[in-house]
Order: sequence, then C-alpha cells, then structure tokens
Amino acid sequence: MPPHSIGSGTISFGLVAIPVRMYVAASSEAVGFNQLHAKCGTRIRQQLVCPVCNEVVPRSDIVKGYEFTKDQYVRLTDEELKGLEGEASKIIDIAEFVPLPKVDPIYFEKTYYLGPDKGGEKAYRLLADAMAKTDRVALAKFVMRGKESLVLIRPAQGGLMLHTMYFADEVRDFGEVDKGQDAKIKAGELDLALRLIDELSAAEFRPEQYKDDYRLRVLDLVTMKVEGKEITAPAPEAQRAQVIDLMEALKESLARRVPREKKPAVRARRAEEPAERPQRKAQAARK
Repeated sequence: MPPHSIGSGTISFGLVAIPVRMYVAASSEAVGFNQLHAKCGTRIRQQLVCPVCNEVVPRSDIVKGYEFTKDQYVRLTDEELKGLEGEASKIIDIAEFVPLPKVDPIYFEKTYYLGPDKGGEKAYRLLADAMAKTDRVALAKFVMRGKESLVLIRPAQGGLMLHTMYFADEVRDFGEVDKGQDAKIKAGELDLALRLIDELSAAEFRPEQYKDDYRLRVLDLVTMKVEGKEITAPAPEAQRAQVIDLMEALKESLARRVPREKKPAVRARRAEEPAERPQRKAQAARK
C-alpha cells in the first residue's frame, strides 16, 4: 500500500515547474504510555490551572504571550501572528546547488519523500537524474504551515528527498564547548586507535542490522503482563570498568576483537508493523 501524501508543492527549477507530492519518510516507533491513577487504574486528565486565580482555565480563555523579561509578557493575538506568516505558496524555489558533503548534517531537521504529481513525471525524472549525475543537492525556501522553512532537496534511491533544515541562527555555537584540546596524546595511542577503528569499520551503513532492543524488551514485558505470566526481574548488567590507562584499554580492545570473517552471524529480528497492537508486536519480535 503506497504511503499517504501529506501535501503538494511545485519545485521551481529555473523556468521549469515540477509538481510534486510530499510523503513522510520516517517516524518514531518509540513505545508510548498513558498516565493512570495508581489507586483505580483510570487514565488521568490534564488540566490547565492558573496559580494566581487558583482555577482551571478553559482553552477559550488562553492567549499567547511572549516573555520579554522575567515574568513580563507581551500578548499576541492569532490574527496578528497570522498576518506575519509567509505568503501562502506551494512553490519550492531552488536558490542554488551545492555538493552534499559541504552541508553539515547538524542543519537537518525532518525528512520527506518527494514524488511527481500528475503531469510532472518527466520533469521530476530529469531533475533527479541531473542532480545525481552532477553530485549536487538543491537549497530552497518553502512555506510549510505558514512557517518559512529552509529545505534541501537531494537525489536518493532513484528519486528526490526533501529535508527541512535549521537556519544558521538556530544552530548553537560549538566553539564554547571544551573539546579537550589541551590533552596530550601519548606516542602509539593514535596508531592503536586507528587500528581499532579499522577493526570496527564496515564498507557501508546497514541500518537493518540495528534494532531498538529496549523497545522490544518493553513490548515483551507488556505481552507477558497481558497474558498474566510471572515477571522475573533481569539481573543488572555489569558496569564497565573506568578507563585508567588509555594505552592498555586500546590494547585490550584490540585483543578482544574477533576477526571479521570469523564473526558469528547476527540473528535478525522480524521488523514490526507500526499498526500492530503492542502484544502482537512483541510476539512478532520474538519470532
């Protein structure tokens, strides 16, 4: 079943217009919980309370405020904010093309798939192939839900992906963080670190080999409780020893490495469908 489109737009590429549709590329599968009253097991309701008036405030009586100094607010109406929104437009106007390695991943926010809309198949294919051939990605401005966004469009998996991005003033300065520049590296430590990195290296990223083991354990626990099975608390994991001698730690790490060709195959777990109930998801994971 094809994914559900969340909206449409038009990529403006010089004088070329490419109608596209947007699809969510990824979503979190973290286990969610409801808050219950421990006494009776009923799901609790959250209420908005004014601490000065000591009363519950209905949403109709709530207004937006911006704190310009400690405990001092200026009020803003929905109409005022609406008037400041970006002009309603579905145009994704490409400003420039740059090499992808020149874009720091820290700027990436969310990812969407782009597919051609009706009548845009040829122009979509042309842009995707041309960008792949030149190893370039496109930077553009796009108004999403009234908010102006910086976006990056890149060729991937035979099509186009769109990443919403943070603006430069939204990325915090790394320069104020201590990076250990004053630490002295002993002779031989760098060589051992390079050898260890080489031992742990792979030719490519294989995302399917990484699973959220915590989520699977939670779903297993949920299933056992639903089925009324006895729960046995797992033994606590042994704490790693604190690194005292960096050189000895590197040598021991290398000594413990199993040659890549002799490594046992990792047992693959079945991927869960997001729409399954928690107990079904856990059962599927155990299979």
